[in-house]
Amino acid sequence: MKSIMHAICNFAVAALIIAAAASPARASDISILGGETLTSRPAATSYSWQLEYRQDLLKHLSAGFSYLNEGHIKQHHRDGYTAQLWADSKLLDNRLMLAAGVGPYFFLDTTSDSSADGFTNHHGWRPMLSVDASWQLENKLLLELRGNWVKWSDGFDSATILAGIGYRFDPPAAAPAPPGAVGDRNNEITLFLGQTIVNSFNSPHSVAASLEYRRHLWRHVDWTAAGLYEGDNRLVRRDGVITELWAVQQLLEELSIGAGAGAYIDIGHYENPFIDTGTNRFISGIATLTCSYRFAGNWAVRGSWNRVITRYQRDTDIILGGIGYLF
Repeated sequence: MKSIMHAICNFAVAALIIAAAASPARASDISILGGETLTSRPAATSYSWQLEYRQDLLKHLSAGFSYLNEGHIKQHHRDGYTAQLWADSKLLDNRLMLAAGVGPYFFLDTTSDSSADGFTNHHGWRPMLSVDASWQLENKLLLELRGNWVKWSDGFDSATILAGIGYRFDPPAAAPAPPGAVGDRNNEITLFLGQTIVNSFNSPHSVAASLEYRRHLWRHVDWTAAGLYEGDNRLVRRDGVITELWAVQQLLEELSIGAGAGAYIDIGHYENPFIDTGTNRFISGIATLTCSYRFAGNWAVRGSWNRVITRYQRDTDIILGGIGYLF
């Protein structure tokens, strides 16, 4: 439990530092990229893709938070989260930007083994080095090339080469919100429906549902409490209660994004995963990425991607979409 909570705390702290550093006077980018993973030990290739949010801090310094999926290497399905500091140089009338970034990479690796399940969920930390070149078009779209390197004394080393597209958001307006504006609606109730995917080599699916209460605490900080049902796919039949702390950022008047981390208290499960463990492991970690778009005044559509991080080989991805009411 200690290692999981350490990872979740670092995930939350990194996200909160990035969000707290955000300023109305500075711009931000969102990018999605795809490409190829090359590894040694074993020597293999696979697909890769990455989703990133980057926030300008100073003239030549920015902070980025991203999710990286390194594909399906033989006996390894690895992905994870990274928070990086970037140094950049802008050329050709600020249209071309060259940047280098470094930071910790929290990985989640499903590996094959000789157990009855045939797989193990490994978690850990690695350093990540990145280089990036982007070209900004007139309509604020970005064309990007990216290289990431993950290298350590154990496990497998990897390089990901990616290309993609991004969008640069101007600094939000600093004008105060009028009385009764959405900025004063600090509560949100959202009903979600989606899918649970077990992190195994067969990836069984099941229907998932959640009811979430969200409270806006400070300028870039939210807190949520939710009930979650993960469905029944024979490897996992869990339901429980979640509490998370969030770093959030308003990109447009109607659009916001966030990263959250916290605890998942398991109330029900298909088979007792705690037998012969010598300890009660009913609390797991959870990390979530979310995006919300407000429409029709008090209503919003929200999508969330949750990763449940366990110590008993039952990690899951839970992808949810829902309708929320702000008040």
